[in-house]
Amino acid sequence: MGWIKLVVAVALLGLIVFVAIQVAPPLIANFELQEDLHDLAPRAGARIGLLPQTSEVTEDSLQDAVIHKATEHGISLQARQVTVRQNEGSGVAPVYLEVRYRVRVNLLGYAFYMYFTPSSETRGFWSTRFGPVSRRG
Repeated sequence: MGWIKLVVAVALLGLIVFVAIQVAPPLIANFELQEDLHDLAPRAGARIGLLPQTSEVTEDSLQDAVIHKATEHGISLQARQVTVRQNEGSGVAPVYLEVRYRVRVNLLGYAFYMYFTPSSETRGFWSTRFGPVSRRG
């Protein structure tokens, strides 16, 4: 009986480690991208070298900067997945940035999507949703 408990415990521990290895990288990349959005949003990008020096930072240049930062973290984005909104005249940050993307995770014959929506306003590690599970094969 002791051997069975040990085998079950080791198998369960191995399964937990396997799932963590599959799920952790997209979560970490999302967190890093969200931090980059916080750096880019207040138009500090031009002052610290993240964006080219121009008299006016355009929405297209911010969108390109977000896509470039996402690529650095292994996230593939298209322009339609990046929202850039100017908040001139309000008391909030001058620019709002948001990204919507998903990552497919494969686990032992099953696959699911993790949906991410990092933005320049949200803080936190858990800006993610999980999609439906499907059986491969």
